[in-house]
Amino acid sequence: MKIADLVSMLTVDGAPMRFEAYDGSAFGPTDAPFTLELLNERGLRYLATAPGDLGLARAYVQGDLLLHGAHPGDPYEALRVLGGWRFRRPTPKEASVLLREMGWRNLLPPEPPSQESLPRWRRVVEGLRHSRDRDAQAIGKHYDVSNEFYEKVLGPSMAYTCAVFPKPDASLEEAQEEKFDLVARKLGLERGMRLLDVGCGWGGMARHAAAHYGVQVVGVTLSAAQAQWGAAAVERDGLSGKVQILHSDYRDAPGSDYDAVSSIGLMEHVGVGNYPAYFAFLLDKLRDGGRLLNHCITRPDNKQSPMPGHFIDRYVFPDGELTGSGRIITEAQNAGLEVRHEENLREHYALTLKHWCANLVRNWDDCVADVGEPTARIWGLYMAGSRLGFETNGVQLHQVLAVKTSDAGDAMFPLRPTWGS
Repeated sequence: MKIADLVSMLTVDGAPMRFEAYDGSAFGPTDAPFTLELLNERGLRYLATAPGDLGLARAYVQGDLLLHGAHPGDPYEALRVLGGWRFRRPTPKEASVLLREMGWRNLLPPEPPSQESLPRWRRVVEGLRHSRDRDAQAIGKHYDVSNEFYEKVLGPSMAYTCAVFPKPDASLEEAQEEKFDLVARKLGLERGMRLLDVGCGWGGMARHAAAHYGVQVVGVTLSAAQAQWGAAAVERDGLSGKVQILHSDYRDAPGSDYDAVSSIGLMEHVGVGNYPAYFAFLLDKLRDGGRLLNHCITRPDNKQSPMPGHFIDRYVFPDGELTGSGRIITEAQNAGLEVRHEENLREHYALTLKHWCANLVRNWDDCVADVGEPTARIWGLYMAGSRLGFETNGVQLHQVLAVKTSDAGDAMFPLRPTWGS
């Protein structure tokens, strides 16, 4: 039996794209806009030994599985079509036929791509999950790839979080500027205030707050590469007296009695079990009346496991965890914060990812030269797939605004929101 015959046997309601294999077999419409081509035996072994997104990712990253008709920097349209391909489980009789036809050799898993992290159960060598050492390992794997690579994908803002588009045709830079400004307005920043920016990335929020609102900012990031780039940007922008970027775990952030705390894209790395300690720590950093803006990716409900799929966990965000906005609000309230406002910006993240993919396509050759084609392929796959997730409500992006009330219950908050839309 040919490989395409095996694929056809398990396909439900026909294939939405063409499939071709190295043994000369093929299956699916000849006029399909996209073709999935399996180039070699190693690719087959990846697919057979790790079914689902992990096997596909391994073969694709290694170049053993090609997606014709789609640019590797933005396979969004192809992934949309591929998502409609439905498979069924083989019957016991079919399974025995598959085993016989494939041969035992093809059931031996090849070495995973070098870009893949260890499975969760083997990461104990890096420490317990969300220990300081293991968090540092996870952050370094994702954020210390290459500042030059991030510059090409993220653009001049170097903002690796959901932008806020004031209009659908706004540029990425306009939308990132609006995101930083929306956070500043929600926090009620004014000249002379002190802001703590935890998980500050390359310092975009810190520099915006200092330059446009005249506040003193301490930013902390666990990525050494981000801290180095951010410190240089602070000096370049003439903000050395106003902004301090520290290479530090957020749990070691210095100071207290801050007027505001911003956390933009950090909570995904904290771990759901650590939410009580996370919010208690940030509450302790605020003065009475001080505000916290928490901006993070969430699940669309509070019932799913916080663990990501295999591809995201092994290739993108090792140890990352997501939950619903309800859980986040509950934990903030249980820590003693008063939640005053929240909103879902998931459509904005889909647009942000569309722009990042366009940047990756535009700078593909340079990005490949920076990080290698397998890593560049991972990024195209991850960002295009994430765009689909936000568009279809598989994931969301919530901003939660909370305040530390005084002992007498005074939130020092206006009667109506002052930050506009």
